[in-house]
Amino acid sequence: MKACDSCNGRAVIGKHHNNVPVWKRAIGMVLVYLPIVTLPFVFISAYLTYYHLILIGGENIKKFSDFLPERASHRYTMKNQITMDASFMASLSQYRLFWILNCTWYCPVSVALMEWHAYLVKLVENWWCPFTHEKKEGYSNAKIDKSFWHIYPEDIVKLNEEDRDNPIWNDEQDK
Repeated sequence: MKACDSCNGRAVIGKHHNNVPVWKRAIGMVLVYLPIVTLPFVFISAYLTYYHLILIGGENIKKFSDFLPERASHRYTMKNQITMDASFMASLSQYRLFWILNCTWYCPVSVALMEWHAYLVKLVENWWCPFTHEKKEGYSNAKIDKSFWHIYPEDIVKLNEEDRDNPIWNDEQDK
């Protein structure tokens, strides 16, 4: 039995948060912001992957901006941003700017970047390696018209039927 089989796919965080010592929560807060230093490298990796796909003939590839939420879709602004009552003076949770920067910039940009990068890597995988495995159905948000193995008639016949006829990397299956 896997650790999460009993939780129906939902991570448990809030149930125990108030029981965690403040010093552990403070360290946790630092750890959530340390990945900011990696964001430039993830951007570089994502754009290298994006341009790889463009240079080999890719078209209609989603851009980073396609993964960002519209600014107007955010519920709060500096005027109406909710805050929390702080248990101590240095707590950032009492400041509107903290929440605006978190909820309008850091979180949506980080999530969009990771989702865009994952999408691009799935496109690369579907192009170069259209071979089914147990997790491959999760790549269906990165469908392509043909894989590298489908563009050469002499190679199509070498593919296993599941790989040859998979609609994730063979648009002829849509017809």
